[in-house]
Amino acid sequence: MKLNHVIPTFFHQDEIIAYFGQARLVKRLDAKFELRGGSLEDHTAAKEWISLFLHEAVLVPARAR
Repeated sequence: MKLNHVIPTFFHQDEIIAYFGQARLVKRLDAKFELRGGSLEDHTAAKEWISLFLHEAVLVPARAR
């Protein structure tokens, strides 16, 4: 039996799409995107890039760690 069918989130990680300074644009397992870390300027640059190149992305607030 393959364990990745039993526990899929154990083997799969969030995917980093791009870096903007210290901020990371991450695609979560639920197909939503979030910005993690970085300054306000990093987030502004990321949102501008998203509006130009990844306009179908839906940003959600970063999860508390």
